[in-house]
Amino acid sequence: MSSKEQQVLEDFISQNNLKITRQRRTVLSAFLGSEEHVSAEDLHRIVREKESNIGLATVYRTLSLLTQSGLAVELDFGDGQKRYEHNYMHSHHDHMICTECGKIIEFNHPLIEKFQEEVARRNGFTITSHKLDMFGLCADCK
Repeated sequence: MSSKEQQVLEDFISQNNLKITRQRRTVLSAFLGSEEHVSAEDLHRIVREKESNIGLATVYRTLSLLTQSGLAVELDFGDGQKRYEHNYMHSHHDHMICTECGKIIEFNHPLIEKFQEEVARRNGFTITSHKLDMFGLCADCK
């Protein structure tokens, strides 16, 4: 586990008068070890391989802390399940989501970024953040 991410979480927890526990460290480690877009249930399965006594509620609470501290971002691809991905020191990207198999493809294209900025500028709008999720069929499902 990166000591930077652990320090971010520990600083956030102490600033909020909470305690850093072994379970929270285990959840953080499992989250950082996964490069997938994980749900709380996915992460719980991973965590239970290391520590069988960690409950799903602990995973949900820790994911909330990770999101609040800026280490994770919560994603909603419209299928009724929240997913989480790394946010700290990761570059911006957008998503293509296959509506058949659920595959998620990350991408970034400079022209899309440029056009978004241009549209915002023309409308006197200042972008503070954005996300682009495209839905369709991946190459395997076409």
